[in-house]
Amino acid sequence: MSLVEALALHKTYRAGDLSVHAVRGAEFVIDPGAFVAFVGPSGSGKSTLLNMIGCLDRPTSGRLLVLDTDVAALGRRQSADFRGAHLGFVFQDFNLIPVLSAAENVEYPLLMVQNWPVARRRARVAELLEAVGIADRADKRPDQLSGGQKQRVAVARALASQPKLVLADEPTANLDHVTARRIIELMKKMRDDFGTTFIFSTHDPRIVEAAEEIFHLEDGRIVSAAEATT
Repeated sequence: MSLVEALALHKTYRAGDLSVHAVRGAEFVIDPGAFVAFVGPSGSGKSTLLNMIGCLDRPTSGRLLVLDTDVAALGRRQSADFRGAHLGFVFQDFNLIPVLSAAENVEYPLLMVQNWPVARRRARVAELLEAVGIADRADKRPDQLSGGQKQRVAVARALASQPKLVLADEPTANLDHVTARRIIELMKKMRDDFGTTFIFSTHDPRIVEAAEEIFHLEDGRIVSAAEATT
């Protein structure tokens, strides 16, 4: 069974009297355990696609199935519940809560959504901080961590609730070359260790190189590699 399936997917935004076609007829299938990248220049529609898969935005038309669920048919509360139960997110600006420690940031989604018992939460946090290599920084706040360490916390947080799918929007954009490669390697290891599917929105050639499947976007359309200008 496919994890994500899109058919004739469109997304149009209204900007005054203008219609902005962010996604135009996208069709793709993503299997469980995939390491996939949506690639294209700014404004090509890759982040919009990621947001629709993540139930943060709705298609204007077409069909989008995530874990065999028609996400366009979900209400606001249902979308939030679906995200919490099945999805994790990694962002380019980390999105960590500044007043919380690394461990507390990783634990946060378990408090908000899963309501796991304390012992189970703490065990899961410890497991993930060890897995991403920063167990010794568990009590540090974000302002006491380097960019690479923050993104490791963000990866651990994305995996906290054992999601089937992690969506990563330009996760290496604010990292130096060496750190970016380490984070990419870490995410691939997390896929291998936990079986989690990773979908990226990116124009970083390092992620493109690591991806096992690539969807090139131009002006909201998925094009072949030969047609792509990126």
